[in-house]
Amino acid sequence: MLVITVVLIVGSFIATVLGSSRPVLGLDLQGGTSIVLAPVKGSDLSTLDTAVTIIRNRVDGLGIAEPNVSRQGNNIVIDLPGVKNAAEANQLVGKTAELRFRPVLGTIPFSSSAATSTTTTVKGATTTTLKGATTTTVKGATTTTVKGATTTTAPATTTTAAAATSSTAPGATTTTVKGATTTTTVPKSDGTCQDGKLVTKSNVADKQVVLPDSKNTVCFLLGPTIMTGRNVGSADAIVNTNTGGWEVNVHFKNNDFVQKVAQPYVGKQVAIELDGVVQSAPTINAGITGQDVTISGNFSSKEAHNLALVLRYGSLPVQLVPQTAQTVSPTLGKDQLRAGIVAGLIGLALVALYMILFYRLLGLVVWLGIGLTALTFFTLVSWLSTHHGLTLTLAGVTGIIVSVGVTVDSYVVYFERLKDEVRTGKTVRSSLDTGFRRAFRTIIAADFVSIIGAVVLYFFATSSVRGFAFFLGLSTLLDLILAYTFMWPFVSVLARRPALVTMAGVGIGAGLDVPEVQS
Repeated sequence: MLVITVVLIVGSFIATVLGSSRPVLGLDLQGGTSIVLAPVKGSDLSTLDTAVTIIRNRVDGLGIAEPNVSRQGNNIVIDLPGVKNAAEANQLVGKTAELRFRPVLGTIPFSSSAATSTTTTVKGATTTTLKGATTTTVKGATTTTVKGATTTTAPATTTTAAAATSSTAPGATTTTVKGATTTTTVPKSDGTCQDGKLVTKSNVADKQVVLPDSKNTVCFLLGPTIMTGRNVGSADAIVNTNTGGWEVNVHFKNNDFVQKVAQPYVGKQVAIELDGVVQSAPTINAGITGQDVTISGNFSSKEAHNLALVLRYGSLPVQLVPQTAQTVSPTLGKDQLRAGIVAGLIGLALVALYMILFYRLLGLVVWLGIGLTALTFFTLVSWLSTHHGLTLTLAGVTGIIVSVGVTVDSYVVYFERLKDEVRTGKTVRSSLDTGFRRAFRTIIAADFVSIIGAVVLYFFATSSVRGFAFFLGLSTLLDLILAYTFMWPFVSVLARRPALVTMAGVGIGAGLDVPEVQS
């Protein structure tokens, strides 16, 4: 057990040092990004506290540890330690995130220019030719075919009179033929694809709109919103085991999706629009009856996770606009940081010296135990920083320093228990197992109290207090593991050497304050 423990810890540490993983320092130690968001004029300011909570949940979901999300007046200030891309962070944390389901009425190539048209009038019918497409309108209806898409409008209205009269409503095309007035209603949208750019007036939920896809390759003509994302219960990004592509699994709170989308639009495309961008426009398959739906659309891992994250925590109750998004320097100066490191090293040195003077050779066990804990901590924090966005702040360092006392206490409890066993007349070797079993129960009880306190602080506190709680809990858990896999086996190995037990002044017997003890 001792060999396996040492090999795993030292091997992992060496691999970490040779690799690229390193602990990410927090805003107070290395700086980061600070974002200020303000509500738009006329917003309901009573919902700002709710917005703060949602943004904090989003940032936590990103894996950014110890974010500082606070309300300052009517502004929301977000400090993100270790975040380098301020624009990307601002885009995600400040999203209004209104998810809408809209029927797809047609598609338009994103690079198409504004269409020109010519009209040929024949008795009883109108033929309109669009640039790049041909449209034939038969009597009673108008059908417009655009390259790559088809949009069908409402039937025309025909009125017969001796003398023709014509009236043109906004957004309508009127063609007059002898003895009749024919009005063809064209879908009115709030945007068009023109000259390779999207020209949009506004993204209104209850109107037809033209919106681009996320890749800016095509524009969709969409109908009014048939459902929003407020019914979303949860969302997770997963990998499809068959295709290998990323998807987003969405669980709805009720059956609205089935009733409003799945059943009425079987075999038709329904666009999933998020903040004015069509994330996916899947065809609704038959047989959807439950509350679990999969959204697919050639997502990358990052796109799928970001979409799931925003959907999971819902829409912000107030529309926010960024005021500033800037990189900030460490809030602690280099001199302060250096002074803190020096103080910590001095404290560790004093603890180590005391252990050697009081427990002699057994003090070496404490030294090596603290060293292995440090190596394990560096490896774990580096891995968590690289893969889960964990940041190490001054509060976290404080938690680590406090945990050193917890670790040393575990060794003291074991050594003192050994003293009691040996003073009953037992040899050191015969006292090892019994002494450890009794001492380990005390160690578990003491560490469990620290872990409970760390867990409570982590789940009920915010900001830097959570960092303190996390690192304190992690250190305490490591202490329990190493007490069983390193401390006990290592003392047992030393006690097997009679010379180390009876060595005058520095042996295990001297450390247990019974120099006459037998091995």
